[in-house]
Amino acid sequence: MIRLEDVSLVFGDGTPDRVEALSHVSLSVEQGEFVTIIGSNGAGKSSLFNAISGLHPPTSGRVERNEVDITQWPEHRRAAFIGRVFQDPLMGTAGNMSVQDNLTIASYKGMKRLRISLTKTRKVELRDLLAQLDMGLEDRMTDNVGLLSGGQRQALTMLMMVLSSPDLVLLDEHTAALDPRNAAKVLELTRRFYDLYDLTVMMVTHNMAMAIEYGSRLLMMDRGEVILSVDGEEKRSLTVDGLVQRFHDIRGADLSNDESRLA
Repeated sequence: MIRLEDVSLVFGDGTPDRVEALSHVSLSVEQGEFVTIIGSNGAGKSSLFNAISGLHPPTSGRVERNEVDITQWPEHRRAAFIGRVFQDPLMGTAGNMSVQDNLTIASYKGMKRLRISLTKTRKVELRDLLAQLDMGLEDRMTDNVGLLSGGQRQALTMLMMVLSSPDLVLLDEHTAALDPRNAAKVLELTRRFYDLYDLTVMMVTHNMAMAIEYGSRLLMMDRGEVILSVDGEEKRSLTVDGLVQRFHDIRGADLSNDESRLA
């Protein structure tokens, strides 16, 4: 579905502040995969998502979707088939609009059909969808989203993402800003939606245990490179200590204090 070929992303090239956020990354993600991505701050995880989503087109290399070159496609054009959920629960919803209006916009990917689409039948459908979240939002459909908690907004964002029918879902540490209870709820929804809607998912996390538990393939990034890719039985048999040792074996160094957050 998505293929990166020798992708690099450089900021400040030719200046003392030059940063190579991605360094010659080649990667393929097939339809139906659930890929978890781990790495410390600055490893290149969000930069990888930026290159895929079109927020920051690669400095060099090639990005393909279903064998079509989309390297120069802008972010808004790729948004037609890529859904992205960010760490900040406020980013995925319009806080000054109601819950039902947010869902309708996601369903039709725009404002044009908003009012005519909110029929009685559609409201019942949206209520049933909200009930799946088990957060009481089915009784708050006319409330402004700005009145919801962070966990409720992130769960609503996940539902909106599903309704937009993306080919690929990018989850950028989407539970990091939530308290443990809401984080667990959103992760449970992530797994449920992946199974129910046959999604293709890439999920960034700092948490090694989470990366091992979720998904069908695990990638480890460091200094803009993908240094490890495991799937199948090899992934199922991984442990946190084993991953730390793999990092040491590959890089010839121990994890720094910052990188200890991976565990």
